[in-house]
Amino acid sequence: MLTTMSRLPLHTLPVFRSAARLQNLRATAVEMHLTHSAVSQQIGVLEQQLGFALFERRGRRIVLNEAGHAFLCSVESALAQLDAGVQAAAATAIGTSQRLRLTVMPSFLQRWLLPRMQRWRERHPDIALELHSSQHVMDLQRDGFHAALRQGKGGWPGLSDERLIDSPLVVVASPGTARRLQGGSAAALADEPLLGSAESWDQWFSEAGLALRSNPVATFNDAGLMLQAAEQGLGIALGREFMVADALRDGLLVQLSEQRLAPHADYASYFLVYPPALRNWAPLQALRCWLHDEVCDLQENMTPAASVIVPVDVAPKKASARIKAVKPKP
Repeated sequence: MLTTMSRLPLHTLPVFRSAARLQNLRATAVEMHLTHSAVSQQIGVLEQQLGFALFERRGRRIVLNEAGHAFLCSVESALAQLDAGVQAAAATAIGTSQRLRLTVMPSFLQRWLLPRMQRWRERHPDIALELHSSQHVMDLQRDGFHAALRQGKGGWPGLSDERLIDSPLVVVASPGTARRLQGGSAAALADEPLLGSAESWDQWFSEAGLALRSNPVATFNDAGLMLQAAEQGLGIALGREFMVADALRDGLLVQLSEQRLAPHADYASYFLVYPPALRNWAPLQALRCWLHDEVCDLQENMTPAASVIVPVDVAPKKASARIKAVKPKP
């Protein structure tokens, strides 16, 4: 007979998860700070209580069987929720409930979030943000973060996500470059130093009705650096409309064309991501509301761009939407 949840030896689950990942009892013992025999005993207790085996023994290795794979999915989800719940409870218990740790992509932090931090402080002076900048997708539970701002399609395992911004790509350059190109043709851009991916530029030219191949002078792993290069007159960039909005307003960049390009589907949207157990945590609720309000404000105050270059007299193949603010979930 299968065991019930009330009889499940919960203390064995972290050991099981570690063993499933490492496929070695000695390595599991080192990671869990236990003896080899203690690890073996805990897995044995778990299998005995469940009433079925979870691993196949292959010499010194242990490999999950089909039942083990099925069980692991539930265990990982359950442990993640427990970790998040403990994190929220501990934050409240030790008086750190007003400090929110947030991991953010460098470009988002530099081009959009930092310029708005003063408004956050004015609205929530009692909630401190601890910001971490990284290109890598951090493990929120493991690395101790309350939330993340990520780019993608959504659906990160074990996490809740809220879409914040859908934003097309627009062509921008420094004011000096814009003055030089004033009244020129869209085709002339192909002879200019282009910044960013050739794939995106080729798609932009195609949707503008031009059969041209691009040869960018530089590519970047960070959009913020690319836009900084454009501000310094080093070339013309395709940047997210929401990321260039402040620079357009301040005169650091000029949008050259009304032609917009939808981003690649894998990177189409920006999301706020957090463990489900923290959804009703007051500091996270405050951050969610503030972010959505800032995105709506950005959308409402965007100034329509006037074309610097002459558009091709051909209807574009696909029209991209302007910045789209996504309403928060109730």
